Amino acid sequence: MRSGVVTEEQGRQNVYAVEPTMYVDAESRAGFTDYAEQLNGRLAMIGFVSMLVLEVLTHHGLVGLLKGL
Repeated sequence: MRSGVVTEEQGRQNVYAVEPTMYVDAESRAGFTDYAEQLNGRLAMIGFVSMLVLEVLTHHGLVGLLKGL
């Protein structure tokens, strides 16, 4: 980490931190972007596979399980 040093008239040093360089991501991560569509697709695949596993383990679908509540 860099730091800044200022020497006063009496020879005392004032040491202070230098702010880091800020990086701004030019690509927006809101709305209908490629990132959002990939995330939605991956979450949909996880949900679909989870439903298949649920049906295999319980031998009932989601609607059948919800009817039992």
